[in-house]
Amino acid sequence: MNNAPDDWLRPLFRQPGGRPLLFYVVYGQFETLEHLSQSKYRSQGIPSGFELMRYGAGTHDDVLARFQDGYMWQELLKENSALADRVVESKECLILCGEIDDCENLNYLRDNVGLLTFLLDQGGVTVYDPFILKWWEPKEWRARIFDPAGPVPRHHVVVLTSAEDKPGMIWFHTRGLRKFGRPELSIHHVPATHREAVIDLCERFIELQAFGGVIDEDQEIRMKCLPQGMTCHHAGDLDDPDFNNVHVEIKWP
Repeated sequence: MNNAPDDWLRPLFRQPGGRPLLFYVVYGQFETLEHLSQSKYRSQGIPSGFELMRYGAGTHDDVLARFQDGYMWQELLKENSALADRVVESKECLILCGEIDDCENLNYLRDNVGLLTFLLDQGGVTVYDPFILKWWEPKEWRARIFDPAGPVPRHHVVVLTSAEDKPGMIWFHTRGLRKFGRPELSIHHVPATHREAVIDLCERFIELQAFGGVIDEDQEIRMKCLPQGMTCHHAGDLDDPDFNNVHVEIKWP
């Protein structure tokens, strides 16, 4: 008899929050999927509000090819050609996606993490997470996402950097917080002297929001290693291509 997995609670939960959205693609060849063990995978299967769609070569070639294009595919070809070859050779892909109301736990994430791990064990060769621009090797997925047996928000969100027009300045911005129904983070014009402090700030806000916290409009940043008077301002929309999400712009004083 399978035991129900432990809840993944959000101790900082308050509203208003957004609607959590997940989207993953698993490539491979799956044959007949076995029964998912709740105890082994810490999952109760596909959560309400989510669906798992199966596409095969020959009948859905366009779907299999959809993610084998663009910048992230070209990066995979350069950085991990062996994994790219396994993707190209895949006979099927499974797409797991869904959106739910904001809630006081992360059980939807727990169930989907377990389900995706199960699919890797059933013939999957990779999990593609377009929110964080990541092609996961199965071993890395298990080590960083499944084995911790908890939400590990920083592993589900990526902090990116981009060069600014002004020499020496960096734009820090996140992707992946939509999985938690929370806005991304954006800090422009970061000098090299504040790089580590801004990374620390991003990681704190990732954890805060993932566990249900909300960043208030005009909220002030209070960190000894950053200037006084930095403030938070909600901006953007869900169709913003830089984030695929709304975001919080953190401004210098």
